[in-house]
Amino acid sequence: MDLPRFAYHPDPLASGSIVASDATCRCCGQQRGFIYTGPVYAEDDLEDALCPWCIADGSAHEEFDVLFSDEAGFPDDVPEEIVEEIAYRTPGFTTWQDAEWLTCCGDAAAFLEPIGWAEIQARYPYADGRLMTYIVQELQISGSAATRTLHALNRDSGPTAYVFQCRHCDAQPVYMDFP
Repeated sequence: MDLPRFAYHPDPLASGSIVASDATCRCCGQQRGFIYTGPVYAEDDLEDALCPWCIADGSAHEEFDVLFSDEAGFPDDVPEEIVEEIAYRTPGFTTWQDAEWLTCCGDAAAFLEPIGWAEIQARYPYADGRLMTYIVQELQISGSAATRTLHALNRDSGPTAYVFQCRHCDAQPVYMDFP
């Protein structure tokens, strides 16, 4: 069965937000072979309990008043309908701290995946420069300590970087956080 398409999270299997599972969805009551494992903001305990189809069609949000990303984390120039699409109908992603959904060209960027040094070397070689700038300017770490911080990035055990793709230009914004 093909997963639903998410414009702002195009490959939730690669990002780890959706996994193969025999779990039954609490919203539709079906076993569809996949379950959402990312963050949920709701009164009910919905961890590992929603299928991607109930996220995509908005029924999970309607049934449980669940959010998958914090609406307050978007800049004012992102249109409300885009914020709602991401918060209500797009799988979120797990971070160590509060997730940031990066933007570019007046739109939310598409989340690709969490990355560490191994992924930077294999798939995102441009990211090392952008992350080094982030480490030096935002974290105010410089010299060999900045290089050690960059090389310490790890997809699974932190610190971790998060890579996005602009939907309008070639930019791939990134940021990082720590456990």
